[in-house]
Amino acid sequence: TGPMSSECLGNILRITLSAEYFEDKYLTLSVVDQSGIAWELDEAMASQCGYTVTYSNWSNIEFRASALSCHSRLEKDVFTVTIQIKASHTPDMKNAATHLKSASCRYGPWSPRELVCESNYMEVSVRREVPQAVKDLIQDEPEDWTLAFPEVKAGEASIWQIVFHQPEEKKALLVSDAWSAGYGLNTTDTRVLLRIPYTAVQIQLVKVDFFLQVQGITFSAVRSSTFYKQRWMVLMVDTAVACPVDGVDYTNRTIIWTVPKYIQPLSAGASSFKDVLVEAGVDLHKLSAKEMASRKYVLSNDLNAITMKIPIGAEGGYYKTSVSSGQHGAKYTINLFLEHQWEDNKWGLTKHTIIKEIETPFEQVELAITNNSNLSARLMNVTVGTFLPDVELVNLTIEGATVAVPEAVQHGYLTDEIRYADGSKAYVIQVPYDAPSIKKEYVRADMRSYTLNITLAFITHPTSETFTVPVITVSSVKDAVLPSARGFCDGRNLHLIITRGNVDENWLPFISDWHLTPEAAQKYNYSLRDNGTHLAISVPFLSSHVNYEDFHTSGIKASLHLTLKDVITLANRRDFSISCRFSPSALIQCLPNGTVVITAVKLVGISDLDTSLLVLRDRQCKPSLVTEKTATFEFSVNTCGTSRKVNSTTMTYENDVLYFRPGNDTPIYQLKFVCSYAIKQTVDVQYESKKNPPPSIKPGFGSLALSLKLFKEKSYSDPYQELEYPVVKYLREALYFEVELLQPEDARLELNLDDCWATNSQSQDSLPQWPILINGCENSEDSYRTVFHEVNYSLRVKFPQHLKRFEVRMFTFVQGTTLLQE
Repeated sequence: TGPMSSECLGNILRITLSAEYFEDKYLTLSVVDQSGIAWELDEAMASQCGYTVTYSNWSNIEFRASALSCHSRLEKDVFTVTIQIKASHTPDMKNAATHLKSASCRYGPWSPRELVCESNYMEVSVRREVPQAVKDLIQDEPEDWTLAFPEVKAGEASIWQIVFHQPEEKKALLVSDAWSAGYGLNTTDTRVLLRIPYTAVQIQLVKVDFFLQVQGITFSAVRSSTFYKQRWMVLMVDTAVACPVDGVDYTNRTIIWTVPKYIQPLSAGASSFKDVLVEAGVDLHKLSAKEMASRKYVLSNDLNAITMKIPIGAEGGYYKTSVSSGQHGAKYTINLFLEHQWEDNKWGLTKHTIIKEIETPFEQVELAITNNSNLSARLMNVTVGTFLPDVELVNLTIEGATVAVPEAVQHGYLTDEIRYADGSKAYVIQVPYDAPSIKKEYVRADMRSYTLNITLAFITHPTSETFTVPVITVSSVKDAVLPSARGFCDGRNLHLIITRGNVDENWLPFISDWHLTPEAAQKYNYSLRDNGTHLAISVPFLSSHVNYEDFHTSGIKASLHLTLKDVITLANRRDFSISCRFSPSALIQCLPNGTVVITAVKLVGISDLDTSLLVLRDRQCKPSLVTEKTATFEFSVNTCGTSRKVNSTTMTYENDVLYFRPGNDTPIYQLKFVCSYAIKQTVDVQYESKKNPPPSIKPGFGSLALSLKLFKEKSYSDPYQELEYPVVKYLREALYFEVELLQPEDARLELNLDDCWATNSQSQDSLPQWPILINGCENSEDSYRTVFHEVNYSLRVKFPQHLKRFEVRMFTFVQGTTLLQE
């Protein structure tokens, strides 16, 4: 049928524009007259000239024209209407394609009076030669002649006049004035026509009562007399018209449409009535009794009224999408028509055709959201629907940003429209699990949840109503990789290395309730390194965050506990710990000069122990250094109640670190420690002098662990951390270096520096070079000679002989007068 199809429906011609052909195009519709002039149609012209433009079945545009419309060509019983459609892809109608459609329909015979109630106008046409006698009409409204006769008598054959009957007055209008007021008036060889828009000023709302109907049914009605000049005679006809406004009820999911049979404005001057025919149908198609029964329609023709009952959802109507307060719903729409013919003693036969588009009240419709996610493809797949064909998805709101459907792919979202056989549709939204907008959350064990949270925005056609549908779906996937850890200890530190998983991106490391940040770690001289895949933590054995569980002669059991917590809720997610035994020698130093340095630790089983109240046997001897978990004493073996035992080879000193609760002389904590010194002996030895061989050094193999650190001050208490490099210094500003032997921890070893030099790159073999130490001594050619600093025992320094400290003044490399590298 092409873009347009036509259909003759009695005295109505219908032309339907294909929704598929004209989809997404801007249209103008014009009616072409007999001279070939196209008159662009608007609402006012349509209601004045007998045209109706509406939508049917969601998006098809329907044009209807009366047989007596303004531009139709009427020849005998055939009327012809021509329309012009211009279609363009742009609202300015540039490059518009023009389509013409002409259709002819045969209609007849005409009844003496025909009334049409269209959706936008009322129309009455009567034969010109009736009524033959105007006696009854004159008796009914004799003053109409008085108002109209002088003008009509003086006018030409084409000039005529209409008189409107209103309760308060009667108003006469010449044809030109009536046309300007929006009325349609016309004459043919055989008929006089009056067409009235529902918006006309002269329309009256009239209640028509009938049996058992308490409220009555409202009609739009106009009582009028039309005068026209035919040859030498002035004729007057009654052009009253009335159309029902309401009369529709909804009961038990049934539409009930009631139309009274006898309508007073149409019955003036008549005294006898006889039903001739009652027919009804849908979309201007008459239905037989059998067809109505198959659709479960009921047509009742009672004494006073005609009633149609239509089940909501029945064949012949259709649902269309509706929006109320932003909620998605639907209304059932059906375009009924009723044709009632009767005879009376005034008009003879009257045909009353009523076209009634009925729309049920709004009903909210819940939309199904189905999660069809593909775990193997790691793709979230959500189906939303179903929708009626008049709905279109226009945009998505993703993390607060609204994007049109074509742009959504840039955010990882694919949208697809699924059409079903009944015309309904659904929309499928696909997005990868790993898209940035998908919220990932660890649930339990090896499970992670993926949450899709978007809002879909839709528009309805042709009404352009909008509504939104929030889509929140959660998929649980067994793909969680939890962080794991390994730990080890060396002689002085506890180490934890955590291998990150895929769920701990927002988990924070805590020791007890202390958040372990790089700044916090630096404050306590801990080591914290994070390269994205591994988190490495090193804590000294003697520190406030290490727990001491017990001590024996075999060693001290120390443990470090670390917890990963959720960044938002601070809920515990994962716990790790490392426990090691450290040598008791880590707590005590027996110095050759008779000084003893002992560090006592607080055990986890004695939570109320105050380390500052720890004492030696002589309770006047108190700790010289106290932390939350340790107390350090430094004293001479001849003080603090130290006991001494001597045998042939050793001299042994003993003491105890004690803790007493207030008012109690029995200690709840006792740490016994011993220092043994070898006694020197003189031995007579007989020897024979021989020629000594030349001294020689035997090569050996071993592993030494050394460290070189740069400190901020001469106190050597605060080294530069890895994140602080490169360090910026000015010329001649002091640099404090420390070289330490880390392994092995053997008190018999002493660290000696031989050669030390500086380069202007990270390669130790690059040139130029400048010696800082030569054979263990400062460089005599240096303007600012290297200065050695003495190393003494401290909590950090257990073996002073394992460290060397020296001071160098900042310098730069030059060649001649040119700076080689800044």
